[in-house]
Amino acid sequence: MLCQSPFNRLDSSQDCKKLYQFLDFCQHRAIEENQAKIASIALEIPPLDPLTVLCNLAQPDQLHFYFEHRDQQQSVAALDAVLTFELSGSQRFVEAQKIIEQRFGQLLTNQPKGAAFQPPFSSPCFFCSFTFFEDDHSPISPFRSSLCLPRWQISRWNDHSLAIVNLIIDSQSRIGELTQHIWNQLQTLHLAQYDVLYLCSDRVKRLNGWEMSNPLQFRAAVASVLQSIQAGQFDKLVLAHAVDVCSSVPFQWGRSLHYLRQLHPDCCVFSIGNGKGQSFIGASPERLLQVRGHKLITDALAGSACRGRTVDEDTELAQCLLNSDKERREHQLVVAFIVDQLRQLGLQPQFADAPGLLPLSNIQHLHTPIQAQLPRHLHALDILAALHPTPAVAGLPRSVACEQIRCYEPFGRSLYAAPLGWVDAQGNAEFIVGIRSALLDGDRARLYAGAGIVAGSDPDRELAEIQLKLQALLRALV
Repeated sequence: MLCQSPFNRLDSSQDCKKLYQFLDFCQHRAIEENQAKIASIALEIPPLDPLTVLCNLAQPDQLHFYFEHRDQQQSVAALDAVLTFELSGSQRFVEAQKIIEQRFGQLLTNQPKGAAFQPPFSSPCFFCSFTFFEDDHSPISPFRSSLCLPRWQISRWNDHSLAIVNLIIDSQSRIGELTQHIWNQLQTLHLAQYDVLYLCSDRVKRLNGWEMSNPLQFRAAVASVLQSIQAGQFDKLVLAHAVDVCSSVPFQWGRSLHYLRQLHPDCCVFSIGNGKGQSFIGASPERLLQVRGHKLITDALAGSACRGRTVDEDTELAQCLLNSDKERREHQLVVAFIVDQLRQLGLQPQFADAPGLLPLSNIQHLHTPIQAQLPRHLHALDILAALHPTPAVAGLPRSVACEQIRCYEPFGRSLYAAPLGWVDAQGNAEFIVGIRSALLDGDRARLYAGAGIVAGSDPDRELAEIQLKLQALLRALV
């Protein structure tokens, strides 16, 4: 049973006055300390679907972020930006940590300290998207590594919803106007109507067909990688493939997200909008890290097989996956890497000796959760810097694999297979890996999928795995 909520719920003119008083307090603090403050106001609101809010209120020229774990009944939408920062270079995770800690040092909130009830996303978050490569700053790249503190953060857990509004307050801020503006926007939230549930029956017909470009070239690349592995140049390489799809009308990212969460309730459904009309969406099964109350959880996810059409066939395929020497070796490379990286940071990771199965709607993976207690001096972004990219999305040795990826892949990865997530004011964090994903740009979409190549890999099977992953994503595009 939930404890009583510590958050305010504004529904009268008296509450509007309280809002003004809080902002006035923040302005006085800003003047006293000669430093701008971040005023963060958390308000409990009637139950809303954050995707509803995002679809109704997000503007094409605004940044947006969306994360949903449907099976955990958690989702959050962030729109518009109060603060944004672009990052690059080998120290981008360190720089991100410094920025987040510095800015949260300016934070003033209406939440009572030490409240017993702390639901997910109850603190303001910086939403983070890091490109796969540290120097991915090509002029044609639609995304950069960036941090964003949103103006609005709308979250839902079970049947409870919370709105957080963030504002920069300094000596010049017009408190009366800001109060009225927030009040008006709160009323707009209440009026948000859910229109993405309308199912477009001809959504598949609107796609002008698709096929993998140069499948022979992909097979040849796998064969070349296998020769290099046999020669001892590296142990594993993850090759990705990109497919471009065109529709007769512009893609609708909101509806696509809705279909993704219906088709993949066991994945993290996400969307990142760059404020230029482009969105990067997907349904990722891979959690790179989660930090809650100084407890770290990360996943080793590598080795896969398709699902069966019957219970018996599904059981047989699962058993073959568990017994496959090639898949187990691929998986163990990821486990060993993560465990070694965590131990180098002084942590004591805990994990099972043998992998389990993570069954998804159309594919199943070997899966090993890894846990550790995080000391206070280590930040989630310290862990992120150590883990990205894991062998599950790059290969081993890591530096060699990244060089080979650029040689074999004729496209930029941008946010594909990159860390996407959030860090809140309490030090909690979550990052997923941006796989099973697509870049939407008007009536065009680029879909990404990858396969891990190790000794024993078969080019035809790797091609079939990529096609399977692409088909699952294609089903959601509308």
